[in-house]
Amino acid sequence: MADALERQARSLLTATAVRARAGKMLEIGLAGGLNHFTIDLDRMDGVAEAVLAVTRKAYPTLDIPFHARWRHFVLGGADRWARLADAASWPDRAARARAEFDLAIVSVLLDAGAGAAWRYRDAVTGESIGRSEGLAFASLDMFAAGLFSGNASAPFRADAGALAQLPLPALTSAFQVNDANPLLGLEGRTDLLRRLGKLVAERADIFGLQDTPRPGGLFDHIVAQAVGGAIPAPAILSAVLNQLGPIWPSRLELAGVPLGDCWRHPALRTDDATAGLVPLHKLSQWLSYSLIEPLQRAGFNVTDIDGLTGLAEYRNGGLFVDHGVLRLRDAADAERAHAVDSLLVVEWRALTVALLDRLAELVRAKLGRPPETLPLASILEGGSWAAGRAIAFARRPDGSPPLKVISDGTVF
Repeated sequence: MADALERQARSLLTATAVRARAGKMLEIGLAGGLNHFTIDLDRMDGVAEAVLAVTRKAYPTLDIPFHARWRHFVLGGADRWARLADAASWPDRAARARAEFDLAIVSVLLDAGAGAAWRYRDAVTGESIGRSEGLAFASLDMFAAGLFSGNASAPFRADAGALAQLPLPALTSAFQVNDANPLLGLEGRTDLLRRLGKLVAERADIFGLQDTPRPGGLFDHIVAQAVGGAIPAPAILSAVLNQLGPIWPSRLELAGVPLGDCWRHPALRTDDATAGLVPLHKLSQWLSYSLIEPLQRAGFNVTDIDGLTGLAEYRNGGLFVDHGVLRLRDAADAERAHAVDSLLVVEWRALTVALLDRLAELVRAKLGRPPETLPLASILEGGSWAAGRAIAFARRPDGSPPLKVISDGTVF
């Protein structure tokens, strides 16, 4: 019985479960069965046109990279990480990949919503950069300076011990936080990195296969599963969820398995112990997308990239609300702040995942491109995330999302 329960729990730690349950939420919504939203699919064509407009502007040749953390390390056409990495001497491709895993994992875990007020002043250009891009440059500068390394002569790494003892003042200073420049959830972010360090230290069998324990050791764990040099993208997510899952604070568990970014909604009915559970795994999937390129650079063929799903976050979600695909049953909900585990937010996020699949089909049809040459990861990048941001700024001076979510710095 315990084994069956654990299998049911682990089934939620998959992109398949995210897609299936989000699809079910959309079905329920289209049948009028959700508490907080109605759905108008007639407006999807307008969303697809908006996505195409920003995509063509950003990528005129329609050669669109993946939606990944690496895009945020480019400023004014200069790829800051590539310059650092290309100038460094690596003993082999795997060594660079481990460093890139270290950087991606730490940077993505620091990437929860920054709030509208925070800015990071870039020392190279003098630019003040906000939101996700600002967090990216801050984390890259920390990484390059060796803040996460246990070896002063080898800055480009994150070590379990350094992460586990990361001082809050060091992050506060590195993020340039002060009374006039507040950053949401700084304590939550620091705690998450400490948890990461502690977990990595305890699991040397996963994270220390070819080196002392470091998050980048996940590279060796993943490539050990390659068959003929090929690794399916959903296997990256499974590794991320199963190996990093315990770092997430105070979330749901089933049979002792931490379920991560997974929430309750009574409309989701199943005939087993997973009834009412809605997995979304936003940060973990964003991280998984960001681990594809280091694996490719190391010589592996990453397959089934569309096996991962769209990301349940406020830019993609805001896109559908601001374009009128998703409509609040109670208009007053637009003024209230909502907890991450509220039914409204769970509905919004699950519907976002399902609608992104529909959007991808529409965009591909308009461009005459198959999923093989235009995967969902590229549509997100082109794409839906940027279009969500664009309409947010068109509707609201500060570019805030259409719905207010109370974030603890570990979800969005």
